[in-house]
Amino acid sequence: MQLQFGFLGLGFMAATHIQALAKVPGVAVGAICNPSGRNLDGDLTRVGGNVGDPNGVRLDMSRVRAYRDIEAFLADPGIHVVDITTPTKTHVDLAIAALKAGKHVLVEKPMTRTAADGRKLAEAAAEAAVRGVFLMPAMCLRFWPEWTVAKAAVVSGAHGRVLSARFRRVAQAPGWGHGHFLNATDSGGALLDLHIHDVDFIRHLFGHPRSVFSRGHTRVSGGTDHVVSLFDVEGGAVVSAEGSWAMTPGFGFNMAYTIVFEHATLDYDLSRGPEALRLFVEGKPVEVLKPEGPDGYAGQILHLVESIRAGKSPSVVTADDGAAAVAVCEAEESSIRTGQPVSL
Repeated sequence: MQLQFGFLGLGFMAATHIQALAKVPGVAVGAICNPSGRNLDGDLTRVGGNVGDPNGVRLDMSRVRAYRDIEAFLADPGIHVVDITTPTKTHVDLAIAALKAGKHVLVEKPMTRTAADGRKLAEAAAEAAVRGVFLMPAMCLRFWPEWTVAKAAVVSGAHGRVLSARFRRVAQAPGWGHGHFLNATDSGGALLDLHIHDVDFIRHLFGHPRSVFSRGHTRVSGGTDHVVSLFDVEGGAVVSAEGSWAMTPGFGFNMAYTIVFEHATLDYDLSRGPEALRLFVEGKPVEVLKPEGPDGYAGQILHLVESIRAGKSPSVVTADDGAAAVAVCEAEESSIRTGQPVSL
């Protein structure tokens, strides 16, 4: 059976997810919904962001149903999966409503605006899973080939234990989102909307941190728009991450990581293009790694679809993971405010 996705919210991330959907077999866009009416003609070529295809998306509306009313959208029996890409503060109520309507849910990160809402949604997801209805937060980094290489290297121990790991995700302030992103009350600023990718991946590699010590400042949103954090993790590796929307206009976007093992160093830097991922092993020439597979956006959709077809909750990333990542970010914000480490 073909699974039909219904998209709730029609901005940059909706366009990105729709492009990714085209790479996954057995699925299609069945419906779109936006209470404002914006982009309900299916023309998403006007939206843009910091990654993805700059050409955007233009849907064939002869095959797609359009809604302004959310209740009518959720009542559509042809929709099997609701993909929520609305402003962060709306995620919890919309996701719970979709689960109650019997729809599987993919909810864009951050899963919720607050850790309390994250726990609420995770509980609702657990209850829905008993009925065979599943929710997955869209933490795409866990599915990105260059990051799955890092996960495999850590898990296998092929290069020895991890001595240190550094993650960096920095950008100029986002120019999309109709002001939502630049209002920290709504979005959480760079801390919650951008940096959370690396927070989640640190949890994916090392487990939930025992504590975090952070420094940061605001610039554009009224919240934390630049953060540098040190995470105390099981195993004793020195783990840090930097996230920012504070770069000067024109800087664009960059992401990078460096993992130092006992016997090797794995280094990724988006700015190196085709040579972004390099492996350094003592006594050997540097190796440029080019892992194959779908990008993280398609990878996360594929995992959700495979989980639905198998009748099992998604396992690579869970609603509990989505809630925990928000909780870590809140701890970082508390550390910035107090100047002290915060226990987790």
